[in-house]
Parts: sequence; structure tokens; C-alpha cells
Amino acid sequence: MIECIFYDGTGPSEPDEYVRIRNTGTAAVDLRGWVLVDVADGYPAFEFPSHTLAPGQEVRVYTNEVHPEWGGFSFGYGRAIWHNTEPDAAALLDSHGNEVSRVTYPPGC
Repeated sequence: MIECIFYDGTGPSEPDEYVRIRNTGTAAVDLRGWVLVDVADGYPAFEFPSHTLAPGQEVRVYTNEVHPEWGGFSFGYGRAIWHNTEPDAAALLDSHGNEVSRVTYPPGC
């Protein structure tokens, strides 16, 4: 479900970094309580509010920007999350804490 990580944002705090998540299945997925986390550091973690992801639909979770056209999700974190100089990974956990997706970068989006 995690498609890619745009890990090399602009500016020193890289607020435009994002993780792109797509529903590749045939049924809608309720993301309420699902968590996106930086695997290397274990934080920050973003917990999805009530949101249903339709088949084929994608959303982005930004480091510190809000883009309504991509779901409006943001860690609200004031500094870069995804390392530019070494590999890192993002994991998506369902509401029970089970890992459902993990992507390592590079490559990025």
C-alpha cells in the first residue's frame, strides 16, 4: 500500500517530504487508527483519523504541509523525517498494530 517516499524535500526542514499510499485492492479500506511510522527512528508516527480509501485511490502524508487535494494529512513535524544520506523505511500498521506495508528508499517518488 505504501507506493513511495519523496524523501528529498526543499528547504532545511523539508516540509514537502511525503509518503504516498495507494489502495491497490478491490475493496475500500478504513484507515481509521492506522499508523505510518519512520522505521529507522520509530517516530514520528502519524495516526490516520476517520478516512476511507477507495480502490485505486491514493493519499499523501506530508512532513509539515497540508494538501487537501491529497487527503490533507500531515505529520505536522517541524524538521525533516526521511534521511537524505542513508537508506530508511516507512511502515504502515493497521489499527491492530500489524504491519501491512513497508517501503525502503532510495529510490523515492
